[in-house]
Amino acid sequence: MAKTKRRYICAACGGVSHRWQGQCPDCSEWNTLTEDAPASVFSMKHDLSSGGKPVEFVSLNAPGEALVRMTTGLEEFDRALGGGLVPGSAILMGGDPGIGKSTLLLQAAASIANAGNSVVYVSGEEAAGQVRLRAERLGLASAPIRLASSTSVRDILTTLGRGERPALLVIDSIQTMHSDTIEGAPGTVSQVRGCAFELIRYAKENGVGLVLVGHVTKDGSIAGPRVLEHMVDVVMSFEGERSHQYRILRSLKNRFGAVDEIGVFAMEAAGLQQVANPSMLFLTGRDEPLAGSAVFPALEGTRPVLVEVQALIVRLQSGATPRRAVVGWDNGRLAMLLAVLESRCGLNFSTAEVYLNVAGGYRLTDPAADLAVAAALVSALADRPLPERSIWFGELSLAGEVRPVAHAGLRLKEAGKLGFDRGFGPADVDSGPKQVEYYGLRQLPNLVDRIMRST
Repeated sequence: MAKTKRRYICAACGGVSHRWQGQCPDCSEWNTLTEDAPASVFSMKHDLSSGGKPVEFVSLNAPGEALVRMTTGLEEFDRALGGGLVPGSAILMGGDPGIGKSTLLLQAAASIANAGNSVVYVSGEEAAGQVRLRAERLGLASAPIRLASSTSVRDILTTLGRGERPALLVIDSIQTMHSDTIEGAPGTVSQVRGCAFELIRYAKENGVGLVLVGHVTKDGSIAGPRVLEHMVDVVMSFEGERSHQYRILRSLKNRFGAVDEIGVFAMEAAGLQQVANPSMLFLTGRDEPLAGSAVFPALEGTRPVLVEVQALIVRLQSGATPRRAVVGWDNGRLAMLLAVLESRCGLNFSTAEVYLNVAGGYRLTDPAADLAVAAALVSALADRPLPERSIWFGELSLAGEVRPVAHAGLRLKEAGKLGFDRGFGPADVDSGPKQVEYYGLRQLPNLVDRIMRST
């Protein structure tokens, strides 16, 4: 007779503990242990070296059926996926509430269905009538999508097994799914893991493209066990502020394409519209050169995106505590960069408030943004505009050196296409296209001297 024993699973790392505690003993995260379904513990040991089915091995160069990607009808979506939807792949898409995940997937599902493919859309959060209302607002009511509202994985898989095999299956969302073979309420670690496993197994065995919508926590990570991200083939994040018009679909993991590819969309009254040239989006309103403004060619996967970095310096009266405010960049990196500018270049920011903003609601994570931020800060401090139609990129060391960055030629090429004719960055790199005049900088004081001499 098997006896049951409680166990607790860490939602961050998937570690198992046999008693609840505030901190996970494996990853040291706090308040991440949740009770899992009771596990059966047998007193006798089982020998797993016999009784199973033989596994067939093949060579790496064995001929096989070529997988043809299925386009979603949205070029920005296909770009983030690496070229389209791979049959049998499992995609996990997360994002803040109300950011537009369901709208994006409904538009993609309608396009795939209108192309003659079978599409099943299962909503566990909304009734079928609510989804139809959204489809009517988006002008997609005539799309031949098979729509259902259900939270039972057994009912969903039984229905799919009796009918036509779909080319695309959308589950909105995985946190609402429930399996009657697992104890626990929907959304618990055991339920999310078990339901996702069954759905992914069905997709792999039948060559069905599966998209799972995932809720996110307050810190932006996908809710549920961390192992869920390991189970799927693609993890995507739909980012943006609800107060802003623009949304970014970012690929965080992709077994079939490049990581960190992005697709840019604009939320309109008729749904999400694609933004084919995001660089023009983040560079609007640059009619006259202004002090404290620098253009940085960020790299998202294989796509260069030009964004504007804005800096403002405000001198304070003696005795006041200066403030540092950052939007769209790392606050700790700004503090480090200010220290390098003071130590290596002799500039004084200790009696001034520093404000830094990345225009358009964009968030920079590329280390090559150091030089652009430094250029904006020096320009604002000296009240001198940077050279017109110029871009700045390069990583800065604590010694004040301008270090090389990846894909400098690609960044310069994108700048040349958008009318920029001067580039400033690390020395000893490819000069890029002929229409962009490139200036190599070795030390941070070279940047300060060039800005002070600019007119």
